[in-house]
Amino acid sequence: MKTDKALEPDAPWWKFPLVWMVIAGPAIVVVAGFVTLWLALRTPDPLVAGDYYRQGLEINKTLAAKDKKLMPAVQGRNHAATPPLAESGR
Repeated sequence: MKTDKALEPDAPWWKFPLVWMVIAGPAIVVVAGFVTLWLALRTPDPLVAGDYYRQGLEINKTLAAKDKKLMPAVQGRNHAATPPLAESGR
């Protein structure tokens, strides 16, 4: 009877396909980790603006001005979403 060499118990470990399937998962994760590290080190995060704090304060001022213009609409929307409590008669 003819037997396969990979199925013999005295065959070396690298001849069993299941061993390579078990090793492949962690090996792929390690390679992906190094690729991610390489990408992170190759392209540094750009600085959005040198004076980001001043620009943020200006944005807050313009947003505050817009909020005052929309106040009636905001009140109407909130009233429609949560109607006032019913008078309990107490």
